[in-house]
Amino acid sequence: MVRKRWGVPVPGGRKAVVVTGASGGVGRATALAFAARGDRVALLARGREGLAAAADEVQRAGGEALVVTVDMADAKAVDDAAQQVVDTFGHIDVWVNNAFAGVFAPFTEITPDEFRRVTEVTYLGYVFGTRAALHHMLPRDRGTIVQVGSALAYRGIPLQSAYCGAKHAIQGFNESLRCELLHSGTGVRTTMVQMPALNTPQFDWVLSRMPGRARPVAPVFQPEVAARAIVHAASHGRRREYWVGSSTVATLIANAVVPGVLDRYLARTGFDAQQDEGAHGELGNLWAPADGAHGRDFGAHGRFDEESRPDSAQEWISRNRGRVGTALTVGAGALAARKLTRLARR
Repeated sequence: MVRKRWGVPVPGGRKAVVVTGASGGVGRATALAFAARGDRVALLARGREGLAAAADEVQRAGGEALVVTVDMADAKAVDDAAQQVVDTFGHIDVWVNNAFAGVFAPFTEITPDEFRRVTEVTYLGYVFGTRAALHHMLPRDRGTIVQVGSALAYRGIPLQSAYCGAKHAIQGFNESLRCELLHSGTGVRTTMVQMPALNTPQFDWVLSRMPGRARPVAPVFQPEVAARAIVHAASHGRRREYWVGSSTVATLIANAVVPGVLDRYLARTGFDAQQDEGAHGELGNLWAPADGAHGRDFGAHGRFDEESRPDSAQEWISRNRGRVGTALTVGAGALAARKLTRLARR
């Protein structure tokens, strides 16, 4: 059965989807993308204001929303959240791990507690989310877990040592898990989506000790670009990994070919490229959500709308590589046929 909602085909009908970090940024955009298909979406995050606004948007987009307030660094709370989703929706088809925390500062200026907190949320949060998802997916022998990654899962950059370390850890963890799932023969799949710089509110609420105001390294893409890739990956979980954005591709290739050169390049440019003029505010969401009871809803977009790209040719190619391959094959065949014809006429 293929059900259609808002013109988008949904294989097997409406899905039960969990999105962590759903109150803002990529998580918020992803929740809305699933809702546009008519899916039932469980919104997991800490911030009550952001979650309430996200739930309202999901319902207006055509989906069904379930709000679950949870700190992803708390394994028991994550297990309880997953059970609440199953009690409400009956099962879990898709689990998207996206929640994270970060600190923008030189490594020597990050305290041990801060580094531990980033690791617990950004890395262990994915581990706990994955465990909770597998607990409900494996008995059904179906389901897809999408790990939202980053080019920084392969390439560390200055001022984000805690975040880069966590993303590298997720990459290794996911590869190990993928092998185990393939070995077991289960129908449950895990895949990872490596993201470029995105226009999200994190750069205004992240804890920062930089002299300037935190910003993403250009080029910057809108969070909807990421959301489209995540939704596609959820329906095509057999594929190992997706790369989103030309900058992600360039970074990963450069790191594989000339990592030492990239070290020196980032040493020269990486500090200024992550700062704008003006002082960073006092707001920080490492220990408490910026959109908590006394905060406000930040939405999906950050302050970089004017420079952000709404589309990514590379992301489209990644989602449609079968079509691209066919087109290239047909094109090459037609070119060869024309050459043979010309040779035959000589």
